[in-house]
Parts: sequence; C-alpha cells; structure tokens
Amino acid sequence: MFDPQMDLLLTVMVSLVGDAPTTLPPTVPATWDEARAAMRECGQVDPELVTALEAEDMEAVRKIIGQWYSGSRHMVEHDRAVLKRALKAYRKRLKVTLLDAESSLGGGPMSGGRTSTIVGITPPHRYPRAVWDELVRQGRLRDSKHGMYELPPGG
Repeated sequence: MFDPQMDLLLTVMVSLVGDAPTTLPPTVPATWDEARAAMRECGQVDPELVTALEAEDMEAVRKIIGQWYSGSRHMVEHDRAVLKRALKAYRKRLKVTLLDAESSLGGGPMSGGRTSTIVGITPPHRYPRAVWDELVRQGRLRDSKHGMYELPPGG
C-alpha cells in the first residue's frame, strides 16, 4: 500500500516497469491501477507521466524514469519533498546521537569532554529503504553497509 507521506512515487513507477535502472530493493510489481492511484495520492505531478499512465504506455514510463535517474528531468515534487523530509530526519537523529555520545564520553563535570567519532547511523525506520537508497544514489548520503548511512564529506 502506497503511503504518500513516506513512499516515493518513483518506487511505484519502477515496480510497474519491472526493470529498475538502478538497484532498488525488490518490490511486488505494481499494476496500472495502483500506479494511477499512487499518482493521484501524490497530488500535482508531471503531465507527461499522467498521459503515459492513462495510455498505459510502458515505454513512455521507462523514458520518464530514465530521465529522472539521469537528472535531465526533475523528479515529481512529491518525491523531492519526501527525500527532503527523510534527510532532515536523518540529520536530526545523527545530531541527537552525537550529542548523546559526547555527553557520556567526557567523564566528570569539570572535564573538557571529548568529541564523538560517530560518522554513521541507522536511519529512521519510518521511511522505507528505497528512500535511503535514492538519497545514496543522488550522493546526499553514503552507504556504510549493514544498514548504516553517513553524510558525505562536506555534507
């Protein structure tokens, strides 16, 4: 079931097409009706995508997905908003984790304290893995393996 607050429309479109241009986690193939329903839940989307879904034109949907991945076409506003919220949640969790670690490293109240060496954390579970994988693909996060992600240098 598509959750418009947490899921990417991109994931639904890729599962409709069946062959992702990148490595997204395997999903159950979507039907045309499910893709149209997800698109309606997202609100305002690309008119060309609407036309392709209404005509059930697989090649047009593949072309749009390819353009999203190459960066020659902006992702739909809904997906950009989900990615932005997810990255903000990640940064907030990282900050809290760092503060927690630094507050317990220093020892006594008169010590200078120490800085934490934590660079990666497990992201918030309320967002699906496809969101984190898309942020990695865009270069906004780095995959540290074993479900851990870190900010890229300068991020």
